[in-house]
Amino acid sequence: MPGRPLILGGAAIPYDRGLDGHSDADVLLHAICDALLGAAGLGDLGHHFPDTDPELEGVPSITLLARVGGMVRNAGFELQNVDSTVAAQAPKLAPHIQSMIATIAEALEVSPGQVSVKATTTEGMGFTGRGEGIAAYAVAAL
Repeated sequence: MPGRPLILGGAAIPYDRGLDGHSDADVLLHAICDALLGAAGLGDLGHHFPDTDPELEGVPSITLLARVGGMVRNAGFELQNVDSTVAAQAPKLAPHIQSMIATIAEALEVSPGQVSVKATTTEGMGFTGRGEGIAAYAVAAL
């Protein structure tokens, strides 16, 4: 979406457009939130933070991640690790990976060694390859 900042992993990524969404549309953090909630049997992000809630409009996803981390801890779980992958043809994300890892670890109150963020392309295939969007996948071990 032209004119909107691109936020991934809590980091502002220099690019000419961002993702459309009710919050800041950080697809990486949304995937991590869903992985954590799912691993703890706590449902999904939309259940806890619906896009129909006007108070959540424009909310930084890092705020949601910190809240999800607290929910997981309050349910009696401890994060062992979270592994994630971002699929984007552009922009190149490698220069921002360490910043993303540090931001995610801080929000989850864990060591950066417990957080993995990888970036890949789809070699021009699909909606991500055409530059129409960005996808993210995550798995969490509790």
